[in-house]
Amino acid sequence: MEVYLGIDVGSVTTKFAVLDKNNELITNNYLLTQGKPIETMQQGLKQIEQQLPKDADICGVATTGSARYLAGVIVGADLVKNEITSQAVAALNYFPQVQTIIEIGGQDSKIIIIRDGILTDFGMNTVCAAGTGSFLDHQAVRLDMSIEEFSQRALDSNTSVRIAGRCTVFAESDMIHKQQMGHRTEDIVYGLCQALVRNYLNNVGLGKDIKSPIVFQGGVAFNQGIVKALQEELDAEIIVPPHHEVMGAIGAALLVH
Repeated sequence: MEVYLGIDVGSVTTKFAVLDKNNELITNNYLLTQGKPIETMQQGLKQIEQQLPKDADICGVATTGSARYLAGVIVGADLVKNEITSQAVAALNYFPQVQTIIEIGGQDSKIIIIRDGILTDFGMNTVCAAGTGSFLDHQAVRLDMSIEEFSQRALDSNTSVRIAGRCTVFAESDMIHKQQMGHRTEDIVYGLCQALVRNYLNNVGLGKDIKSPIVFQGGVAFNQGIVKALQEELDAEIIVPPHHEVMGAIGAALLVH
């Protein structure tokens, strides 16, 4: 049984995806990198090996993500590809009509513009973390809740509080101020989700022609509060793929196949 392995090594998470010869996803894995990309890759590869059928023959390996060159050397990759291409190929595989891909990860975020199945433009955040997952993780810790609870509480808000979120530092002080004023935690949490979306659109999405269908990929797509805030801000349906968190790895596997 021939299979193809894609590995996406990001600054916060490392993702693995294995496809069969019909490009069906057989298994995948999503691990925290924790500043140890080599150990995380070794751990992930061991787990993938256990999850594969006994007759699986890996016919191609591709790496992508911010540590793709390091990863490529470690596994002796057949292909090393940038994450913009990998994310775009994965989205087009599942949603051939896609026109905009929003990808928000732990430390970086991207926007990819597709027209008639061709990548025509993209944008990435440069230095600011205020439009990425680490921004929300940090605030969730401050509020003493898990990111899962954070996501759930955001949906319970009916009157969100505007948080001045142009910068992580300002957002934090504004959030504390709003808490002291007695605003409900749910409304503050959803306000933070809206702040992240505004930052993303004003920074990464600046000047981009955002058209539907819009596909939302990356780990932050787990957060229903962000999905809701994006839908409100863009006044459009946001499609979250079933395996949104490993789309980069799926794209790499598709490319090497």
